[in-house]
Amino acid sequence: MSVRSDGDGAQRGRAEGGRLPREQAVAELTRLLEPEVARAGFDLEEVDVRPAGRRRLVKIVVDADGGVSLDDVSDLSQAVSEMLDASDVMGTAPYVLEVTSPGVDRPLTEPRHWRRAAGRLVVAPLTEGGQIEGRVVEADDTSVVLDVVARPAKGKGGPKAGSKPVRRTFAYAELGRGRVQVEFRRADDGAAPDDGGSADTAGADETRSPAEPE
Repeated sequence: MSVRSDGDGAQRGRAEGGRLPREQAVAELTRLLEPEVARAGFDLEEVDVRPAGRRRLVKIVVDADGGVSLDDVSDLSQAVSEMLDASDVMGTAPYVLEVTSPGVDRPLTEPRHWRRAAGRLVVAPLTEGGQIEGRVVEADDTSVVLDVVARPAKGKGGPKAGSKPVRRTFAYAELGRGRVQVEFRRADDGAAPDDGGSADTAGADETRSPAEPE
């Protein structure tokens, strides 16, 4: 889920419309926002800045063990917007702020990502070659437990009926970037189809420019 709002860059000793290079803007935004996001009880997963016509899109991705609600995102969006308007990171050029939670296609690169994927089917490359597919049972700071899905040999058709997954523990050093797999139906619980990571979006239509008061 995500919330968008329009903002204006604050002038702090810059030329009119001055912009930082993208990499520098991302680094400064991360340094500015990470403590505030942590105080609010979330992890700052990603910061990105992209051109969006005459403005820029500032994308902030946050997550938490208990998930992120639309109210959480809305409150955090307001706090982040106020911080950006009070800083000089975005210069004077207008921008669009989007605060969102990760989609299902977010790569699993940190222990907390694997922990939050508990119950989901994932695929990950093995550092020694090949790949593994399994359902996340549990994860801690050093390893993840997967119910590994048995795959048939090439050209042998589908998995045998009634074949059971094998429970295995993998150190994170044995795995590359994991990916959650979209499942249209879980045979064990009849769950509704995954939405592929699409998010509900609430937008703010108000547009502000540096010359206009709020």
